[in-house]
Amino acid sequence: MLIIIAALDLLFPPPLNHARDLSPLVTDRNGEWLHAFATKEGRWRFEADLDQIDPVFIDRLIAIEDQRFYKHWGVDPLAVMRAGVTSAKSGRIVSGASTITMQTARLLEPRKRTLTAKLAEMIRAMQIERRLSKREILELYLTLTPYGGNVEGVRAASRIYFDKEPIRLTDAEQALLIALPQAPEARRPDLRPAAAQAARKEILKKLSDAGALSIALAEEASDARLPDRRHPLPRLAYHSALRLTQSQKPGVIKSTLDAALQRQAEAMLKYYVTKFDDGATASLLIVENKTRAVRASVGSSGLDVKGGWMDLTRATRSPGSTLKPFIYGLAFENGYASPETVIDDMPRAFGDYTPENFDHTFRGEVHVREALQHSLNVPAVRALERIGASRFASLMRAAGVDLKTPDRADRSPGLALALGGAGVTAQEIATLYAGLGSGGDIAPLIWTADDETKPHKSYRLFSPRTAARVSSILAGAPALEGRAPADLSRKATRVAYKTGTSYGYRDAWSAGHGGGYTVVVWVGRADGAPRPGATGRATAAPLLFDVFDMLDRQGLSDGGVREESEEPPLAFMARFERAADAVPPQIVFPRNGVEIFLGTDNRGFSLAARGGEGDYRWYVNGEPLSEEETSGRPVWRPGQSGFYNVTVVDAAGRRAQSKVRVTTG
Repeated sequence: MLIIIAALDLLFPPPLNHARDLSPLVTDRNGEWLHAFATKEGRWRFEADLDQIDPVFIDRLIAIEDQRFYKHWGVDPLAVMRAGVTSAKSGRIVSGASTITMQTARLLEPRKRTLTAKLAEMIRAMQIERRLSKREILELYLTLTPYGGNVEGVRAASRIYFDKEPIRLTDAEQALLIALPQAPEARRPDLRPAAAQAARKEILKKLSDAGALSIALAEEASDARLPDRRHPLPRLAYHSALRLTQSQKPGVIKSTLDAALQRQAEAMLKYYVTKFDDGATASLLIVENKTRAVRASVGSSGLDVKGGWMDLTRATRSPGSTLKPFIYGLAFENGYASPETVIDDMPRAFGDYTPENFDHTFRGEVHVREALQHSLNVPAVRALERIGASRFASLMRAAGVDLKTPDRADRSPGLALALGGAGVTAQEIATLYAGLGSGGDIAPLIWTADDETKPHKSYRLFSPRTAARVSSILAGAPALEGRAPADLSRKATRVAYKTGTSYGYRDAWSAGHGGGYTVVVWVGRADGAPRPGATGRATAAPLLFDVFDMLDRQGLSDGGVREESEEPPLAFMARFERAADAVPPQIVFPRNGVEIFLGTDNRGFSLAARGGEGDYRWYVNGEPLSEEETSGRPVWRPGQSGFYNVTVVDAAGRRAQSKVRVTTG
């Protein structure tokens, strides 16, 4: 017989999984609620945790509902006998014998109140007790208990009726939450206050009679004001919260967002777009560079605006000029140019592509520093041509930024990449600028607190030195009209920023880092319609600096970007040349990949090259070598065995490199 019962128990287990249908809830990094979503049935139901519920409330609940809860195994025989006697005398069910476990079984499988249903509840209760601990049963019960309308569970009830978590409940609040599940619709305080007050008073009297509450406190709680309305649940970070709940299991998701920053960012963006009368909206990201954790993400200026339900931080848009810093960074990294390199800003055709500057004027010879600070187009295209558009796109892809090029017969990336000729998202731009602010190490954005503590993969796009040089250039860009340069202000963070405007004025960008944070602002219409005259500098950059000012006021900034003025010897190239303009020099000795022997007398090695233009300059691991006075030729004397990079640079700035190994025996 026992074997049959055990088999039936295994074949027909209680439907505990029904309690897994929870309201998705996203909190900030500190556990503060950001946004909750109803279940598929439209109910508010959050998982109960006894550690987050007032223990006094638990004791009083057990005193009212099931005094022998910790002593029985799902069914209380004494309560059953008592209920049976009273029911037999009256010919109907007068008092119930339901334990908390039996009530939990009924909540899992609702049935009409009949004797057969009661028997089924008893069987299910014993099955539940066999599978769960008393603590787990209480948590399950407090997750499913109805509190009126679409409110289920003590956590949802406490939030909606009292606007707080159930960890600190008053006597009056506890009594109401104990009374409501007994007749949730008939006692709803927002709809039937008289019935709610009477039920609360009855529970307070029972607690007083049981010695769980003094008479004086019970009388005081009876006069307490009832909640007359339902409090709305927090609705911050809608777009981010929705995406997180779609990618995670139901329940509580702890994000990296900071509720205070998120609240301010949403308010700032909502107010900022009121200055536009052409249907423009905006998006905003705030990222902490050290961890790459997203601290605020605003997908649109409001859910009530056109396109407001779209997360525009994830929308693919033309980046305008916001990728130029990374083109020049790669040019610096590869030795093609330095900030002081002279580059031509003059009309030039690159095949059938003839770019021109935004203001339709050309400035002749300029330094690369000026070309980037003033966002000149032709120099940027020349730099991209030298790097190679396909190589640049591949490096971006390796860094996690997939440039979306227009559909065409030739799908290979073109030089228009330099001016926004490929689609990116605000999140991808944030990834790049956070990497720029972290020494050139590009890593994905982090959205959950769990991921923030895990090691993450990164891609080194360029060296810390190159990142510092690019950032210094961007920080020295002309100040916005009406705003003092950060160098002249004691409090303002020095920000390395770049603006961008897409073709046809469809997208206005501003992205930058400083003070340990990266901020990305996009302004435009959700439908992609043009906004004539709306540039990144005029419509996006002001908000970017407003956000950095807000971070300053919060005491979150670490001072901003440092000035980088000293140039390493190898980095100075006199003039920028295209790859096809001349043949670069070639190293004759030592050839790339060779192994050379260093004798005990250490006479050194005479370095030799051919080709190129003008005099050569030699470097070993980036350090310059001086010519020997006796021979007029450079001599390299390695200090020890190991691997070395030998580089030669001609007068035009072209270079060649050999990687060699030096051995001593």
